[in-house]
Amino acid sequence: MTLPANGLKAQLNAPDIVVAPGVYDALGASLAEKAGFDTVYLSGASLAYTQLGRPDIGLLSLTEISDAMSHIRERTELSVVVDCDTGFGNAMNVMRSVRMLERSGANAIQLEDQTYPKRCGHLRGKTLVSTGEMVGKLKAALDARDSEQTLIIGRTDALAVEGVEGAMQRARAYRDAGVDVLFIEGIRSDTDIERIMGEFRGQVPIMANMVEGGDTPLQNATALQAQGFSLVIFPGALVRAVTHMASQFFATLRRDGTTDAFRDRMLDFGQLNDYLGTQAMLELGQKYEGH
Repeated sequence: MTLPANGLKAQLNAPDIVVAPGVYDALGASLAEKAGFDTVYLSGASLAYTQLGRPDIGLLSLTEISDAMSHIRERTELSVVVDCDTGFGNAMNVMRSVRMLERSGANAIQLEDQTYPKRCGHLRGKTLVSTGEMVGKLKAALDARDSEQTLIIGRTDALAVEGVEGAMQRARAYRDAGVDVLFIEGIRSDTDIERIMGEFRGQVPIMANMVEGGDTPLQNATALQAQGFSLVIFPGALVRAVTHMASQFFATLRRDGTTDAFRDRMLDFGQLNDYLGTQAMLELGQKYEGH
């Protein structure tokens, strides 16, 4: 499935909420596409979990995110929202980050107002840059993009640090800076949602983040749409599912010395190659042999 010609920007301003599962590689993105999703979220946390085996505490580099984005874009035409953390430095670093990720195929780039190194939005102990510094970084991001169809998402983590009033003040400043989407991380209650929607609904698309076991109570897409959200991400859900499954797989193999007991939860060799399109690729290669 591919996006309509008018793209993600139009989708986010339409009545129906956009649901974006988190992915961390091209295989996951292709599986999301097969399931019928038209948008995915390239999660920095999920990249840290899977590529480094480490928590989301600012260990990733821009190059690692850009490389993952390039692999996904080579495999699929889905719309991809990319987690760019803090932009990896000051406004000049942000400009380079935006240009690199846009060239790699990003449709939307998310920037947050934490200090660097950052940490997961649902971990304690976060610290923030000043509102003025973040506004400058967001303006730099908007200036750096090659196309206005490449969306800039302004995220604030102020709810956990400065409370709802601080978060609202920062969100206003980011909206006024011209961001395409607002993301107020770590929403904890319906009261918070009412405050946010009372201020911003109809002015700028608002993004929600569903983290299993995180600060924000889990809700389904229909409920979030009714509250006024335009985009919801499930950034780490796939990693949590895969980690649970893989733990069971390794325990079974260790216990039995064979994968037989797990076969009903696996693809076999032929099924996986069918999904990957192996035969079609081999046939394509044969067209160019002997010339």
